Amino acid sequence: MLNMRELVRREFTVDVSLQEAWERLSKVETWPSWAKHIKHVTLHPPGPLTTQSAGTFRLVGGARSTFRMEVYEPPVRWQWVGRFLTVDVHYDHRFQVVDEQHTLLTWIVNAEGKGVASLGRVFGAIYARNLDKAIPILRAQMRSTP
Repeated sequence: MLNMRELVRREFTVDVSLQEAWERLSKVETWPSWAKHIKHVTLHPPGPLTTQSAGTFRLVGGARSTFRMEVYEPPVRWQWVGRFLTVDVHYDHRFQVVDEQHTLLTWIVNAEGKGVASLGRVFGAIYARNLDKAIPILRAQMRSTP
């Protein structure tokens, strides 16, 4: 991969089993309930993620972000790719058992392409800020919702 650069990495634990974490997060259409920067999700095909999944996030403020599945290894990893101007952005979602009721999530955002040094830095800063707001809401939601 040309000029691949890591923009964001977040590791955090959720208080549910690996299988439950996978099942909940693979329902991408529910993400606006905890990721407040996402206004709406359109997923094709609708429902839980598959190897064929592709979709669009409608973001607060009107911007759109599209993605398509790139790696699909249930229940331990998926990665999708989308475009930000001249940069391909790879969103890696990893799931690891801590114990029967806890799962370590590692989310990594890598980017490549012309302009990754400048555009990547801006995109990474915005994305990191959004994730840092969303992760506590997701963790609380997983704790409180059976």
